[in-house]
Amino acid sequence: MTFKLDSLFESADKPYLDANDLTLLSQYVSSIPERIAVYRTLRDQEVAIMQPIADALQQRTQEPEAKVERSVRNGLMVLRYVAMSMLLDDSAFVEGRLQGWLPELVKAHETQALDQQLFQLLDQQLAKVFTPAQLNLLKPGLTKAKDLLLGTAAAPTAPAAEMDSLANLF
Repeated sequence: MTFKLDSLFESADKPYLDANDLTLLSQYVSSIPERIAVYRTLRDQEVAIMQPIADALQQRTQEPEAKVERSVRNGLMVLRYVAMSMLLDDSAFVEGRLQGWLPELVKAHETQALDQQLFQLLDQQLAKVFTPAQLNLLKPGLTKAKDLLLGTAAAPTAPAAEMDSLANLF
C-alpha cells in the first residue's frame, strides 16, 4: 500500500473517509490497471529500452567502456526503482532507496556527465514506448531520481561500510 493510502487509514478515530480522502482513494484505485501495464512494460522491455541508450552512450563518448557500463547499470537500477515508485504512487520511494548510495557512486566513479546524457536518452526512449499519460505516471519518480543522480538534490552520505558493500555489487 502506498504512503498516501497508508495515511488515509492511519487515523483510528476517524469513522469514515471524507470526500477528499475518497477522491484520493478512487483516483489511485482507478489508476492501478494503467500503473500495472506501465510496470509490466518496463519489466518486460527493460533491455529493449536500455540497449539503444547504452549503444548511443558508447558512440557519443570517449569514456572507457567500464565507465559507460557503470552508468548504464546505475540507470537500470534507477529505472527499476522508478517503476516501483510509480506502481506505489510514492515518489519518495525513489529518493529513499537511492539517496544513500547513488550520489556517492556517481561522485566516486565520476559518471555525472554520462549520467546526464543517459537521462536525456532515457527520456527520449521512454517517449517512444509510452503515451504521454503513462509518462506522467513515471515523471515524479524520474524527476526525483534525476535530481539525486545529477546532484541537484541534497543527499546525505552513506556510512563508508555501506558504500563499500554497495560498490562491490557493481
